[in-house]
Amino acid sequence: MAETTSDGAATPALFSPYKMSKFNLSHRVVLAPMTRCRAVGSIPNNALVEYYTQRATNGGFLITEGTMISPTAAGFPHVPGIFNKEQVEAWKKVVDGVHAKGAVIFCQLWHVGRASHPALQPGGIAPISSTDKPISKRWRVLLPDGSYGVYPKPRKLDTSEIHEVVEHYRQAAINAIEAGFDGIEIHGAHGYLIDQFLKDGINERKDEYGGSLPNRCKFIMQVVQAVVAAIGLDRVGLRISPAIDHLDAMDSDPLSLGLAVINQLNKLQTDYGSKLTYLHVTQPRYTAYGQTESGNHGSADEEARMMKTWRKVYKGTFICSGGFTRQLGIEAVAEGDADLIAFGRLFISNPDLVTRLKVNAPLNKYVRATFYTHDPVVGYTDYPLLGSDTVKNVPISRL
Repeated sequence: MAETTSDGAATPALFSPYKMSKFNLSHRVVLAPMTRCRAVGSIPNNALVEYYTQRATNGGFLITEGTMISPTAAGFPHVPGIFNKEQVEAWKKVVDGVHAKGAVIFCQLWHVGRASHPALQPGGIAPISSTDKPISKRWRVLLPDGSYGVYPKPRKLDTSEIHEVVEHYRQAAINAIEAGFDGIEIHGAHGYLIDQFLKDGINERKDEYGGSLPNRCKFIMQVVQAVVAAIGLDRVGLRISPAIDHLDAMDSDPLSLGLAVINQLNKLQTDYGSKLTYLHVTQPRYTAYGQTESGNHGSADEEARMMKTWRKVYKGTFICSGGFTRQLGIEAVAEGDADLIAFGRLFISNPDLVTRLKVNAPLNKYVRATFYTHDPVVGYTDYPLLGSDTVKNVPISRL
């Protein structure tokens, strides 16, 4: 799986073209969705236009940060929404900038569920969830004043309320298409609302949404089906993380959970006679590599076995993310473990990451302290391009 350049050298398949549904990509390096807290007042602004446009390449694929589907969806301050007209109009400028560089962009639809706080909720209400159990004190929530608080007790959704949340996902998908996005990604991972229904370490419901695997998968499939019916199967991606314990999202049998979701997706695709745009699965190492508070994980062999199993069973484009380096990405695509590789933190500090990875150039180091600040420039759009001068506090080194 490698092309040959004019000088006879092999180009890793990570940098080769790929057809993702109806989209013709020129390489396999994807911008992963990452919360950045720069959309002051939940409205995308010129800083977001510059940020995403910087990271767009001709034939590249970008997934936005988690974008709120409703006023109750926020888990961080100043994250963008896609639930009102002003937000839709603002996103159009971002999409236009990315499209002008020839890239494809999907909007990630997000509801954090219990991973929120009354300070982030309309009217100071309790966040909603599949459960009334709070996230443990091991984790902290970022508040609007910049401090960190304890996650509160959420309000468990009544069975009769769940259809309203499904409708919020459906309408958000319609809004995203109106904004010009090429498609959407449903965020069903990382301990947020959908994952709170999926994981048996969280979901203790006694109704039709709890207990058995089919019951715990009911909410995610209702969301997928509603969104697909609204905008089409070929504009929809889904992200899951069965083996990740982020925000206490633990499951007693992650392999079976992942297979249960995938088998239902495969059935949906068979019924429609076409495929989703992709399935995006986060590597278990995401928590250990990406978070300051990391849990204990299984062996690397066990994690690899799960990922390979899910990859083999899913019938469609498979994206992997979570702690990938250049070499790990090259190997994953070459060995058939993924079709596309999504990079997160490395893309934060390297707006020209695709070029740097392709020529194996040094990478800018990211500054974790600026990940969630609200400055529209510092730690956001001021990382230098290859060959330019180093900016203050952003040294260049080979990772």
